[in-house]
Amino acid sequence: MTILWTVLGILIFAVGLLFSIAWHELGHLSTAKFFGVRVPQYMVGFGPTLWSRRKGETEYGIKAIPFGGYIRMIGMFPPGADGKVEARSTSPWRSMIEDARSAAFEELQPGDETRLFYTRKPWKRVIVMFAGPFMNLILAVALFMGVMMTIGVKTQTTTVETVQPCVIQQSEKRTDCRPGDPVSPAQAAGLKPGDKIVAFDGHPVTEWTDLSQRIRDKIGKTTITVERDGKQLDLTATLIENKVAKKDENGQIVDGYTTAGYLGFGALSVDQPLSFGESVNRMGDMVEAGVQSVVDLPSKIPDLWDAAFNGAERKADSPVGIVGAARISGEIFGLDLPMENMIGLAVYVLAGVNLSLFLFNMLPLLPLDGGHIAGALWEAARRNLARLLKRPDPGPFDVAKLMPLAYVVASVFICFTLLVLVADIVNPVRLSG
Repeated sequence: MTILWTVLGILIFAVGLLFSIAWHELGHLSTAKFFGVRVPQYMVGFGPTLWSRRKGETEYGIKAIPFGGYIRMIGMFPPGADGKVEARSTSPWRSMIEDARSAAFEELQPGDETRLFYTRKPWKRVIVMFAGPFMNLILAVALFMGVMMTIGVKTQTTTVETVQPCVIQQSEKRTDCRPGDPVSPAQAAGLKPGDKIVAFDGHPVTEWTDLSQRIRDKIGKTTITVERDGKQLDLTATLIENKVAKKDENGQIVDGYTTAGYLGFGALSVDQPLSFGESVNRMGDMVEAGVQSVVDLPSKIPDLWDAAFNGAERKADSPVGIVGAARISGEIFGLDLPMENMIGLAVYVLAGVNLSLFLFNMLPLLPLDGGHIAGALWEAARRNLARLLKRPDPGPFDVAKLMPLAYVVASVFICFTLLVLVADIVNPVRLSG
């Protein structure tokens, strides 16, 4: 049964991924058609076509490799300086440029002269190219906030779930007590599972973040007030220094350890639905963390290489690809959790993929959408500058001239994707164990 649930989780992710790709391309398609650009093709996937149907002037279809999609717009690049669409050259770099230019006009039909993408004003081209990633952002926000406001997010409370019987440094990564380990302050004070801590050192506490920080800041004897069986009870504990996990300014666990006050208990976590405002704030934090993750990608390559080829530990914050995300989704449905929690986690994975697609595509590099946006913005800037200086209009910016750079960028992305794929297969990120 577990295997069946795992397969179901993978299939659900695959369907969600295909929808996300189609949703992305729908953004490009709808805005391109709105601005009068002819779009001969709308495809989900790459490689051989599995199914297609023509409606009006556009062929809609699904291809065999579900790792992306595209729409084909007429006139993505302007003609060359000589006004010609195609000019062969013995230079490999020049050939890349002219091949791209030729592909942009290969389905040109009579009457298309007024429907070319490059003839649209820069702000219209920005909208068309931004619309795809923006659709992923809309979907990510809707999925994330939908889960936050209904199922909720795991929130630690001030209620005791477990009491650590002895003092163990968290850096040791063990849970069993050994001879010679001192009794934990929580055990010595008589703290019990089910106790709700309502005050610490004379200060009322209602949130885990406040209680956790007060514990970390305290060394020595203190009074802990708990609710037990409907009554309040004062316990006396002597907190000690211990090596514990490091936290950032938002109270989130980060890599590394630090010395702080130690009590020795595990807090009970519950699913807590968030309000709309709280969800918006949490969403903002997630976008900020996503941006930082994209910035940090180059620094993750050595760890990925070691995990893929040297048997090193795969870190929890390691980048994962489509295969890794599908595997995680499958693992979610194999967990011993209520159905709503499994669905919530699976939706989180799909939402995370959509947020990553938005952030990744906004990088100002060809062949990504952000590269075309940067080209349109540059064209607008230089045209406005020429108008201000009363100089001749420089004309459209020839993005095709950047195609050699685009091939380099694409090669780097392909190599990185293959590295992540290998790591996801031989040394995957796991939710447990």
